[in-house]
Amino acid sequence: MKFINHYISIFILFILPFALFSQVKNIGLPAIKNYKRSEYKGGTQNWNIDQDKNGNIYFANNSGLIQFDGSIWNKYALPNNTAIRSLKIDPSGKIYVGGNNEFGFFKSDQKGKLKYYSLTHLISKNDSKNINLIWRIHLYKDEVVFQSFTKVFFYKNNKLKVINAPKKFQFSFLINNHLYFQDKELGILEYRNHKLIALKGTTDLNDKEIWAMFPLPNNKILLATLEKGLFVYDYNSVKSWETEANAFIKKNTSLGGSIIKNKFIVLNSVLSGVIICDLNGKIIQHLNRQKGLQNNTVLTSYVDNKNNLWLGLDNGITFVNQNSPFTFFDYSYNIGTVYASVIFNKNLYVATNQGLFYHSWSAPFKDEPFNRVEGTIAQAWNIQVINNILLCASNSGALVIDQNRVSKTLDKRGYFGFKTIPSHPGYIIGESYDGFSIFKNTNNEIHYVNQIGGFYETTNTFEMELDNNFLWLKKDPYLYQMKLSEDLKKFDYIKKHANVSNSNKGIGSLQSIHNKVYFQSKNHFYRYSNEQEGFFEDKKITALFHGIPTINTLIEDRDHNLWYSYKESLGVLVKTANGKYQRKEALFSNLTGNLVNNYLSINTIDPGNIFIGLTDGLAHYDSKISNKFITKPKVFFESFSSSTDTIITGNLEKPITELRIPYNSNHVKFTFSSPTYENQENITYSYKLEPFEDNWRSWSTVSVKEYTNLREGNYKMQIKAKNSYGIESDVSQIDFRIAPPWYRHFLAYLTYFFLILAAVYIISNRIKLKIRRNKYYETIEQRRLYLEKESKIRHDQHELEKEIERLKSDKLQIKILAKDKELVSNSLQVVKKNKVLNGIIQKIKDIDTNTLDDSTKFEFNKLHKSIVKEVNTDKSWKDLEKHIKNVHFEFLKRLKEKYPTISPRELDLSTYLLMNMSTKEIAEIMNISTGGVELARYRLRKKLELNKKENLIGFLMSV
Repeated sequence: MKFINHYISIFILFILPFALFSQVKNIGLPAIKNYKRSEYKGGTQNWNIDQDKNGNIYFANNSGLIQFDGSIWNKYALPNNTAIRSLKIDPSGKIYVGGNNEFGFFKSDQKGKLKYYSLTHLISKNDSKNINLIWRIHLYKDEVVFQSFTKVFFYKNNKLKVINAPKKFQFSFLINNHLYFQDKELGILEYRNHKLIALKGTTDLNDKEIWAMFPLPNNKILLATLEKGLFVYDYNSVKSWETEANAFIKKNTSLGGSIIKNKFIVLNSVLSGVIICDLNGKIIQHLNRQKGLQNNTVLTSYVDNKNNLWLGLDNGITFVNQNSPFTFFDYSYNIGTVYASVIFNKNLYVATNQGLFYHSWSAPFKDEPFNRVEGTIAQAWNIQVINNILLCASNSGALVIDQNRVSKTLDKRGYFGFKTIPSHPGYIIGESYDGFSIFKNTNNEIHYVNQIGGFYETTNTFEMELDNNFLWLKKDPYLYQMKLSEDLKKFDYIKKHANVSNSNKGIGSLQSIHNKVYFQSKNHFYRYSNEQEGFFEDKKITALFHGIPTINTLIEDRDHNLWYSYKESLGVLVKTANGKYQRKEALFSNLTGNLVNNYLSINTIDPGNIFIGLTDGLAHYDSKISNKFITKPKVFFESFSSSTDTIITGNLEKPITELRIPYNSNHVKFTFSSPTYENQENITYSYKLEPFEDNWRSWSTVSVKEYTNLREGNYKMQIKAKNSYGIESDVSQIDFRIAPPWYRHFLAYLTYFFLILAAVYIISNRIKLKIRRNKYYETIEQRRLYLEKESKIRHDQHELEKEIERLKSDKLQIKILAKDKELVSNSLQVVKKNKVLNGIIQKIKDIDTNTLDDSTKFEFNKLHKSIVKEVNTDKSWKDLEKHIKNVHFEFLKRLKEKYPTISPRELDLSTYLLMNMSTKEIAEIMNISTGGVELARYRLRKKLELNKKENLIGFLMSV
């Protein structure tokens, strides 16, 4: 019971408000949007359609379940990848589906992704045989009903109850909370108290395949059969429904249908699209391939929560904007760009780029196209009724139209339009390609009079107005003020105005309001004063356009409503009963970009019939239809993803409170949608990420936004949508948090804090230790310096002592050298003495002692022995050599180490040279000649590797 109450609540909240303003028009075609397989990425056939509480549309497709949210198509397949033939969504959001031997439901998981749950495991083994295709699903009371040709399953509390078909089911129907089944032998059966009860008088339908049942007034039911037409059942008997709709179904066959607010019936056909009829069977609309559908076989139709129509085709999907005050006449009605339209003699005439066309205004439009007026094959700029005569301004000239043909060509020059001359009754002025011409109406016949002289410039628009004094022409960038001569043959006065105001430069538009000529510049309206011969502002009219974008064209219709165009858009100031004006712009946003530039065409026949010229046809606007169909749009986050995860928020049963995203996934992407399907291309979005952005982004049709390298912190992503009527949705929001990287985590900062404390403590201790060490080292250093100073003093003292010793040594050495010199000198004297003595000895040897007496001989021998003894016992020279070697030992040692090949004689020579002995002295000591000394010096220099310039004695002293 709760299930039903909830469903009723949803119905009251979402369906009932739309039912109050649904409308089906019988003039023109509603806006049609076709979706091809390449767009929804599914199979060809679409068997069933339903809508969830968020406004998303679902299709039972050959390839699975297709979801559409207005921006993105998603596809979900059954486990066995079979086609889905039936579909129903309950108020909780469960999407029940049925296929071949398979049925169950899709339900969103924690991340919003639809997940399939099969119910076939609940079927017993006996009942699981021959399930066949599940063709229909119904939400009946607190049960979900799955119907196939052989069985019907009732699902409740996770249990299935099965009823087998008495013979064979066709289809089932839920009408006014009554559940009906068609059996091939028992007729129509009603499900009551868990039993199937046959209805009286329905066995006549056993040879007919019923595809749809609709409630009719007076407790009757309309039955739509596949090939036999439409029948009415009054619970007693079945009768044929002899209507236009029945004739259509008999001819084109029926595949069921749907009902619009219990007032209009939608009937699908196999051969010719779909029709919409009233409860009396009168066809209101017929949509087929010629009228804009992709193909003529309509498998299913569905009326959404805004009373717009969805069609599941044999190949594709179509949206029909049924609930709109606008319908259109396009190429299917044989017309192109419309520059003007008018009603005359019960016909609607339209001037197009392909000529002048007409359609009966008194008869229903239905499927008949517009017909070309005979004789008009060129560009038609205008069609006007002047003095009850139909005039066409075209590239072929000024044409009189009578009996839907050109009855007279007034002038063969091209014309843009015509106006009556207020000061000359019966006369008409026409604006041609190269000036102006005069026409006269005599006895309800118009004939050409003359071309007006004095102005032959080319114009390309029909922006001309006349008052009692002047003809005004707007020809960019100037406004021409021209006065006609009394005989209408020339212009007596022509003046060009670049501006009509010093404060507002330029001239925006020229128009007639309340039969007075106005000049508009930047939404300020001016009139001309003959008395002042200048322009003055009409502040009352100007005030009407305060807050309106700068207009470029303004037209006053027959009901004194002011239609204006701006930026290729359309608006109107509707004059109310109290004389005030009501502004309407949002209604016409779907026409933006389709208006004919510089040729705004508004033809108001009555409030229910207003025609607007478009670049691709003609729009019909019924202002009596309530604008309550313009509702506030909804906006949803379709998905929210990071580099590591995706959350499909559009399917979530419960809104997300807060999401946590790791820092390494701080590249986030949002997709959003607004399930608004009328004028879908004009849906725009704005968004803001707090605190990353302070202001809302500009409105854009783009429904995707990415942010990269977000820092850690809490964020709020806000989005809003604006529909084609300029109405904004409520703001939708997702809260999420980017977690900090590990090195900026709270625990990391806590760790850093303790590390800093530890570092401060360690550094502090180290500093203190360093200070102590520094003091210690400073003391040591001072002690060292003191000791060094003391050591230096000692060293200096020692050096001084050494110097003294050295000086003493040098003095001693000098003395030694002097002594050595003296010793050498003495030794040389001894040598000389010995030499003399040796000479004496030699001479004594030469004396013949035999001649001497014995005493003399004795004395002589005694003297000889004494001299010999003296010579032999004299060791002074050997002592000298020994002394020299001892004194110069270190020198000889160094010299020997440095020059190992030096000989002892050369060492002696080196010593003698060091002692600064002369060559002669050396020769005497070494017992060689002076030449031998020089040769010995030469050899010594060679061994010492001295060049000629180096001093030998100086070198020896440096060793």
